Amino acid sequence: MDLHEPPFLEGYKTLLQGTNLNDISNYKSSMVDKCEIPLIDLSRLNFGHLERKECMKEIIEASRKWGFFQVVNHGVSEEVLKSMKFEQMKVFRMPFGIKSQENFLNLPSRSYRWGNPSATNPKQLMWSEALHMFLPDIAKMDQHKSLRSSVEDFVKAVTPLAESLVQILAEEVNIKFSYFQHNCSANTCYLRLNRYPTCPFPSKVVGLLPHEDSSFLTILHQDNIGGLQLMKDGNWISVKPNSQALIVNIGDLFRALSNGVYTSVKHRVVAAEKVERFSVAFFYGPSIDAVIESNATPPLYRKFTFGEYQEQTLKDLKEGGDKVGLSRFLL
Repeated sequence: MDLHEPPFLEGYKTLLQGTNLNDISNYKSSMVDKCEIPLIDLSRLNFGHLERKECMKEIIEASRKWGFFQVVNHGVSEEVLKSMKFEQMKVFRMPFGIKSQENFLNLPSRSYRWGNPSATNPKQLMWSEALHMFLPDIAKMDQHKSLRSSVEDFVKAVTPLAESLVQILAEEVNIKFSYFQHNCSANTCYLRLNRYPTCPFPSKVVGLLPHEDSSFLTILHQDNIGGLQLMKDGNWISVKPNSQALIVNIGDLFRALSNGVYTSVKHRVVAAEKVERFSVAFFYGPSIDAVIESNATPPLYRKFTFGEYQEQTLKDLKEGGDKVGLSRFLL
């Protein structure tokens, strides 16, 4: 095993003991052809009134019907994206013994993660590793200046994009943008750097379990390998990679805040088969005391704080090995 690889087989030994891999779901059997999710050219927001209105309408409709869409001319340069991928590749190629240390990169404990430590059965195994970084902690990476610089450049470019999209979506459902300005800041958003190593049995495990995001909005940059799938009309759809685009998806918090007008869609990442895959996700979310409450009548969800949502998620992971999500807060 390469020194940088997490010890997946060793870590999952107990769960796999006595298990016939043929009895585990074939994650690729339900896959349909690769699909082009809505693609929106954001440069049109800077054109005339009618063109801007039409672009905004496309953003709103994609958020209603799909919960996922792609954007081009998004303001994040190719140079920033290439630098980000180069630096995250360097990080994940560091020896596992270093990555798994308590103070890796001078970040808080559990910033580096691999697999699914909460798995209670073989169907919950994940073949991936990730680095979670809350934005205030980026400044602590003073011994890794090139990584810190690339992350800061990425955040600087993607934050105004997230705010612009949120403002458009909020206005449509009569939510003042000041709500987001009050509850969301550089202290509440975070990044997740992902790596999906090649897997010896890719049809039997996933890279990332099916879930909806715990955010208002997520912006993802993925490479050209593919592997992201989303649930649409009861089927898994494989999202066709687009090197020029960023992927945007609605999170549970915006779904609740909009009273279900916008949809947060279950998605997953299949395990890498022949070549490793990288992605980076920016999560636009609030502070833990932010109140999530729809003004619509009748409300679909009870009022809750983001802290309550997180506590429920941790409880579900501990008890069942999987995230349940927003359905816990239905009225």
